[in-house]
Amino acid sequence: MGITRGGAFVLEDDEPDKFGLDPEHLPEVVDNGTRVVWPDSALSRELKVTDATGTRSLGDVDVVFPILHGRFGEDGTVQGFLELLDLPYVGAGLLMSAIGMDKHTTKSILKSAGVPVVPWVTVTRRDLARDPDLWNRRIRSLGLPAFVKPARAGSSVGVSKVSEWSELDAALDLAFAEDATVLVEQAIVGREVECGVLQGRDGGASRVSVAGEIVISGREFYDFDAKYLGADGIELVCPAVLGDGELGEMQRIAARAFEAVGGQGLSRVDFFFTGTEFFVNEVNTMPGFTPISMFPTCWIASGMTYPQLISELIDLALEA
Repeated sequence: MGITRGGAFVLEDDEPDKFGLDPEHLPEVVDNGTRVVWPDSALSRELKVTDATGTRSLGDVDVVFPILHGRFGEDGTVQGFLELLDLPYVGAGLLMSAIGMDKHTTKSILKSAGVPVVPWVTVTRRDLARDPDLWNRRIRSLGLPAFVKPARAGSSVGVSKVSEWSELDAALDLAFAEDATVLVEQAIVGREVECGVLQGRDGGASRVSVAGEIVISGREFYDFDAKYLGADGIELVCPAVLGDGELGEMQRIAARAFEAVGGQGLSRVDFFFTGTEFFVNEVNTMPGFTPISMFPTCWIASGMTYPQLISELIDLALEA
């Protein structure tokens, strides 16, 4: 199934190649005239489709795999919809999804749980209009360089690196175009490392993969083009070169961060590593699954095949 820009659920054909990531033309779900009809109550799991020939059954839904990023996909809205229909689904529940989508809320919860996070300031346009001097002092206290991010967006959309304070206003405008709340974060000099986390089975402890590393050369940061379009200047290394004690500490913090925000399904926990300290950057509740995405790569490097990983996620959803 696909979702159009207008919010229509449509039934896609059997040509997945049309959704390949082409830098010249990013894929888009177009309205093909079909309409997926969800169950009419929580007592049914039957999915139907309406098209030019009428309405036909697609059978009962066993589990939904919401491979969606950003707002209205991984922020709890689709998860809440599936909860109302009592349909099992892969990944974090409504609350964990909402927490993970909001960077300010995530950081606040992690900090209260004793998880090290990067210093930040959260600001709105109303704050800036009401007392610009106060908020500029708070922002500038973070020092340079700094990163400016929308509070609720994904895939590095609307993110800027500010190296001079003269760049701040433009960076804020770019971020405010994506969300009404913006974070300004202190830049940490260090390595960017990540690991995948899976919920434990049968009440067991969360499981953490080996680490992967994003090696940046010739780019300011790991932006949208690098994440999805294979742009130059980025090398993904997995497993990352870490000492046993360093990997163990990173895995411990990743599990603690995952559990602090809800501990459901899966996540990719992103870190900055200074050589002596790990700082959690983000907890992604529905990480990428493209061929160049770090979440599946880390689990494959940990000894799990891609089909086994997908099966594990489905089994976790059915157990919930």
